[in-house]
Amino acid sequence: MSDGMFRTVPGLRRGYDPGEVDAFFSHARTVYESGPAGALSGKDVRGAAFELVRGGYSTAAVDAALDRLEAAFVARARAEFVAEHGQTAWMDRLGEQARTLYPRLGRPDGQRFAPPPGRQAGYESADVDALCHRLVDYFDEGVPLTAAELRTATFRARRGRTAYAEGPVDAFLARAVEVLLGVE
Repeated sequence: MSDGMFRTVPGLRRGYDPGEVDAFFSHARTVYESGPAGALSGKDVRGAAFELVRGGYSTAAVDAALDRLEAAFVARARAEFVAEHGQTAWMDRLGEQARTLYPRLGRPDGQRFAPPPGRQAGYESADVDALCHRLVDYFDEGVPLTAAELRTATFRARRGRTAYAEGPVDAFLARAVEVLLGVE
């Protein structure tokens, strides 16, 4: 247990640095409650990273709180945008963001992303392709899919030409999460 914002991991296990996490969440709360609009965005929250230390905060608990915080900032940005420009403009904006995903989604299985360089490990392309099919079904058929499902998606590790490099896949999924959060 902890006197801080989150429970700590037991013994010698590693978790997020409590000082860094507490400072980030304190800053986020201040910005959300009284800071200038745009001083912190959902994307900023998604990009938050903390050092791992012995006896730190539970990574799962902090990550779940970050997901909720990101959703809150996106909802606030949506409300502010809609108040100024209207719901139709918001949906048009999301539509434009979604269309930036389509070139990759339209590629054949096994060819959506480049393989990892050299002998580095990457993601199993079949796993990533399956998630891409779910995104296509969401956009084209309205099949339910949530930002949380994208965030928690895991892929088997793979090396070689049948793998996808992790960085581009992660960046693509982050953009997809933005779109889904915008309509949730």
